[in-house]
Amino acid sequence: MNIILLGPPGAGKGTQARHLVETRNMVQLSTGDMLREAKDSGTEMGNMVAGVMARGELVTDEIVIGLIREKLKGDNKGGFIFDGFPRTLEQADALERLMQDEGKTLDAVIEMRVDDEALVERITARSTCAGCGEVYNDKTKPVPADGKCTNCGKKTEFTRRADDNEESLKTRLMAYYKQTSPLIGYYYAKKMLNSVNGLGTVEAVQGEIAGVLGG
Repeated sequence: MNIILLGPPGAGKGTQARHLVETRNMVQLSTGDMLREAKDSGTEMGNMVAGVMARGELVTDEIVIGLIREKLKGDNKGGFIFDGFPRTLEQADALERLMQDEGKTLDAVIEMRVDDEALVERITARSTCAGCGEVYNDKTKPVPADGKCTNCGKKTEFTRRADDNEESLKTRLMAYYKQTSPLIGYYYAKKMLNSVNGLGTVEAVQGEIAGVLGG
């Protein structure tokens, strides 16, 4: 299945995508990861990305679509997870055309619904394993006392994002609602939208997503 994960910063999209990769052999297409990978690849597209980023310019939709097109050509029976793309209605239309061109279908759009105040409280308390990216929370999932990550098993540094503070989060949330929330209506009209409670436990959200994907 090919799916889109929608939700504001900190809703848990990355955590859920990683679970789907591990359990369903899906491929996560994260815009940020693809751009970083391309920048260091030395390919024609990669050099274009590196040049744009070096100049401090925004990467165009055409470039992102080009990177996604390259990924879609790979053989992956588990399907793809679009994480961080599309962000706008124009990108949603571009993705639909791309999927048609590549003979693929978009099977579901999963919106991870959250309460803003609870989300801010959650994110300002989170830290991340520098080794594998496992996410911890001061209240619900504290960093182990022995300093070893429960996911990768290594004793490592646990970092906090510089912008994981209340003011920055409110700015990021406003940007999300302005740019991306119209997609909720867009995919609802196409009868593709499925909403899950993004503030549930990791396991509860996994269960809701599994229900959307057919168990």
